[in-house]
Amino acid sequence: MSVEKKQQRFDHELDQLGIRIKDADQLKVRDDVFDEVTLLALYKLVHKKWISVIGGSISTGKEANVFYAERDGTSIAIKIYRIRTANFNTMSAYIVGDRRFSNVKKNRKDLIFAWTKKEYANLARARDSGIPVPEPLVWDRNILVMSFIGKDECPYPHLRNAEIGDPGGVYDCIIGYIDTLYHKAELVHADLSEFNILYGDKPYLIDMGQSVTRDHPRALQFLMRDIKNINRFFAQRCSVQSEIEVFNAVTGLDTYEP
Repeated sequence: MSVEKKQQRFDHELDQLGIRIKDADQLKVRDDVFDEVTLLALYKLVHKKWISVIGGSISTGKEANVFYAERDGTSIAIKIYRIRTANFNTMSAYIVGDRRFSNVKKNRKDLIFAWTKKEYANLARARDSGIPVPEPLVWDRNILVMSFIGKDECPYPHLRNAEIGDPGGVYDCIIGYIDTLYHKAELVHADLSEFNILYGDKPYLIDMGQSVTRDHPRALQFLMRDIKNINRFFAQRCSVQSEIEVFNAVTGLDTYEP
């Protein structure tokens, strides 16, 4: 089947679901994203009136695609984890050891469904603790619907691409997020870097599917990696604390022993 015919079929399927397409030229069909399972999940979310408009791609990550969408005129974001091409082994490393998902089956589809649920739960815990993150609205199968972080239908830039007027202040803010996340949400982001922070009026943490609870066997290892990533990014922009100093201050340990 030609790409043009695939696009026509995809547009027809979305139309049958009752989804209005915005910026259709940007919403190109991708068989690894919009498979039958995903279309079924979309149908349920549309039927429950969580989605009324779907637009162009916001980002394409290693495991998922994020699309701009609307719910009754309000901007939202739809994150779709790719069932066919997501890295099964990478996801398993963060699921194994998380007591919340100890009963998850080890097949690809169930793992990705659990991962989607895990990101929803992590975002909710972070938000309840006062961390600026997208508000998780609903999830179904491999789709997560959340609030849109941006302005005028444009997402805020990633930290790596943003103009930072006060690097020292932003650095202190993010270190504060790490501490609050650890103590109040009892989570470690586990993939924190300039690629997983949006910057607008303030920094926003995103991409929390891999985040683990403090009692995860690799939580301290992931925490130190997060601190190293943030220090690396800011080291040439402002004065930073030593990694061990930050780690010990967050964990309350006297020595770094991950």
